[in-house]
Amino acid sequence: MASIRYSEVRRGMVIVGDDKQLLYVLDRDLKTPGNLPSKLRLKLKNLKSGFVNDLRVHPEDKVEQAFLDKREMEYLYKDSDGYVFMDTETFDQVTLSAEMISEFMGYLKESNRVQVTFHDNNPLSLELPSTVDLKVVETEPSIKGATANTLYKPAITETGLKITVPPFISPGDVVTVDTESGKYLGRVK
Repeated sequence: MASIRYSEVRRGMVIVGDDKQLLYVLDRDLKTPGNLPSKLRLKLKNLKSGFVNDLRVHPEDKVEQAFLDKREMEYLYKDSDGYVFMDTETFDQVTLSAEMISEFMGYLKESNRVQVTFHDNNPLSLELPSTVDLKVVETEPSIKGATANTLYKPAITETGLKITVPPFISPGDVVTVDTESGKYLGRVK
């Protein structure tokens, strides 16, 4: 970690707080009121708790800048300790806790690749690709002659994710799903 002055802190950086927590810089505002000493206001998000806080500091004070490492990893399997991922370059395996990735599991199947952010070799977060292809395992029967502009119907994918699909989708079809919104984007041919 490198020590920098607060005046060098920019939006998008990650700094280490007094309590050794990682803080993401959402915004900064430098005020220099006439003859008075300047004050820097930072809007910071705690990467562990998600709590957003304002911090007022002197621009010349020092802070530790955290360096984050993003690695492409492949999902291998679930075991009793969590979910096992493999670094696609070094083949090192890392187990991520269920609480860290539970919200993403509906989009993950074995051999999917994701981006995992590390700090000091500790995993912080997981980033999914923008879309994934998933097989529909359960849905109501398709309707002959149905078009995409009719009402959507519920479906369940191979990962257990519940989505809505057009009426012409049948069990066994592979569909593309947006990982941000969870919406059906199209059928894979």
